Amino acid sequence: MSTTLISTESTSPLITSTPTPELFELQQEFYRNLRAQGKSQNTLKNYKTDLDCFNFYLNTEYASVEVKNFDQALVTNYGKYLENKYSSDNSRRRRVQALRIFFDFLLNKSLVASNPVRKLPTSPKFLDIPRPTPFIDVKTLWTYLVEESHSQDKIQELLSKRNQILFLLIFGAGLKVSDLSELKMSDITIVDGEARVLIHHPKRDPYTVALPAIFKKVYAEYLVVLEEMKLKSQITFDKLLFYANPYRIISGGLSPRGVEIIFEDYRNKLMITLTPKSLRQACIFKWIQQEKSVTLIKEWLGLAPSYDLKLYLEHAPQFLYNEDILEDIHSNFRKH
Repeated sequence: MSTTLISTESTSPLITSTPTPELFELQQEFYRNLRAQGKSQNTLKNYKTDLDCFNFYLNTEYASVEVKNFDQALVTNYGKYLENKYSSDNSRRRRVQALRIFFDFLLNKSLVASNPVRKLPTSPKFLDIPRPTPFIDVKTLWTYLVEESHSQDKIQELLSKRNQILFLLIFGAGLKVSDLSELKMSDITIVDGEARVLIHHPKRDPYTVALPAIFKKVYAEYLVVLEEMKLKSQITFDKLLFYANPYRIISGGLSPRGVEIIFEDYRNKLMITLTPKSLRQACIFKWIQQEKSVTLIKEWLGLAPSYDLKLYLEHAPQFLYNEDILEDIHSNFRKH
């Protein structure tokens, strides 16, 4: 819904967040691209709210301006506009980040010469207290996944093994849902008995993260059933993950939203505290307890060296995790 400011003079035109036709079409294409990337409806709504703020600013300050004339002065003035409009650091930061991503989109289309938003200082991010998945819930989910993978139904067995891989990539290696969606088989390597996953970071060179010891066994089992079902479904793909219905594999790859839905289903079914984000936070605490260096943890998470893990270090004694129990649960399971 467009934000409307009512003028005190009835003869003055209403100022709205409706952009110019040129900008409207570009923003609609931007939203379509985000949707194609698997962004949730709620995320799309947030982007629209943030860009509506920018549109309102343009209508207020410039009346009409072509996209090719978006420059540093316009963006700098927008930063000042946000400072006056919002008292919340997080509100200002979110709107700057949304605009930065939109300008990256314009830059990729060669509609602007550079991204001036990158020179706009953002407000400091409020760091919320980490809320990792409790260890009891980590064990509950893993136990369920192991039991579920012994189904007589081949597609159910495969889906459960895929979900074990998902679990180990997040709790074991700290991957984000955006990392998972494009992973290929070739991104998993096992050298000298150690499994690692290759991450293609958008802003730095590719790097690898070590995986738990149990991953090798689970991965080997997964590949056997996956190849069998790919043959049965008459499909080929190089992605590590896939979509499937109760009868066959539909396609390779798995969107970020698809990953979130999988964990939503388990959360509701098992009545546990679990999201991909909370499981990733549990991984961070696990690494701290394993005495991995802060530098290495930030590298594995794909974070900038300046990122502060202070809250994780402060709360580490409250959250204890044992990775070895995953192998115990997997090895000790017996079909009845």
